This record gives sequence, structure tokens and C-alpha cells, in this order.
Amino acid sequence: MGTTSGVTGDRPVPLVGCWLAWIAVNTGDQAGVMELLGLSSPQPVSFETGVDTVDGDGHGFSDEDPHDGYRRVFVTPELAGWTLVAGAWCDPVDAERAADVLAACERLSARYGRAQAYWYGAQTDGSAVLVAEQGVAVRRFGYVPGEETAHLELGAPLPYEQRRRAELGLPPLVSGRVDSEEQADAWVWELFELAPRLAGELSLDPGSVGPDTPVRGVGVLALTEYGRRPGAAR
Repeated sequence: MGTTSGVTGDRPVPLVGCWLAWIAVNTGDQAGVMELLGLSSPQPVSFETGVDTVDGDGHGFSDEDPHDGYRRVFVTPELAGWTLVAGAWCDPVDAERAADVLAACERLSARYGRAQAYWYGAQTDGSAVLVAEQGVAVRRFGYVPGEETAHLELGAPLPYEQRRRAELGLPPLVSGRVDSEEQADAWVWELFELAPRLAGELSLDPGSVGPDTPVRGVGVLALTEYGRRPGAAR
């Protein structure tokens, strides 16, 4: 069984949302992760409060305040050896955030060995992944219907991608090769769920977190650089 996280009676709950972005770091050093990411003003919260806040912030963007959803993140306690940082600010293929998230994951993986960033739309809105190891981003790509992400792709297909292709009876991913229409359709359905499935393979699927997940520490809400800008709502 997992242990309590330090907030009275608190237990981890599944980390889910309509649109969920998160960074997974292979460490329990919550303070070190926040320092490398430039996060500040941590406020301890229950796991459920953190999850609800992230989900609500994901709906908060508007023409009047296009950066509103980037202002804070939920930093989990250590979960089975991983620390998750959740919030729209973590999106690896967002036009505003892609370059910074890439650099952040490289910094984190240089210190802790492995860091990954994901985005997942729970209603067949797509997936995006970024995998960094030992200070280098080894893979990034996304599938978001209606948005152009091909220019952000880097690195060779991961073993997980090739294995899933084989399990689906599809040919390996090879540079320059184009799937037939039927093959492309089959792969698209896999891509919709790629982020949580790959996270479950390489780190921790946030949707699988629950009361039995080993946990150490206290989750916090923390401000990003957007939350510290003059006039930002606290």
C-alpha cells in the first residue's frame, strides 16, 4: 500500500483531465526538479486539489488572456520513484512552450538520467511525447488532429513505437516511407492513446495512479514564470 503524502488523510488519485500535459522525472527530488524548472511559491495541496486545479487551468485560455493556463503547475510527491509536474505549461508540442519544454527536459535528464514530457487529449484529441535521456532529447513527435506538428518531430522511432506497429500488423516506421490509407488509419487510432501508453511503458501513466501507488512527500501547486509576471492573478 502507498503511504500518506503528508496532507492529512491524503492518498493519490488518478491524474486525469480533458487535456493533460505533464513532465515525468526519474527522481523523488521534488525541490531539485522545481529549482531546475524555475518554479516558485510552492503551496502544499491534497492530490485531488492538485488534479482538479490542473484540469480547471487547462480550460482557462482565452483571447483576452492567452497565457492564463500556463501560470501554475501541480508538482506531485514522489510516485513509485518518479516526480510528475502537471499543467498546460508542460506541453511538448505547444507553439508557445515547445522549445522551453525541450530545453527543460534536457536539463532534467542531465541531472536525473531520464525526463519525459507528454500531452494527451482524453476525447480523441491526440497525443504528443518527448523523451530525453542523459541530457539529450532522443525523440519528440505528436499527433494532434487539425494542428501541424510534423516540423517538431525529432529522433528515431522508439522501440515501443516499432513494437506496437508489429503488433498491429503494420510495417516498421522508416524515414521516407508512407503508409497506405488503410495502414495510416490503423496507426492514427494508436496515436490517439500513445501518450498514456508510452508513459506507462517508460515511466508512469498518470491515469493509473491510485491509493496503492507508493508515495513519499507532499504535492504542491507552484508558480511558473507566467505566474510571476506583473498583473498575473495569484
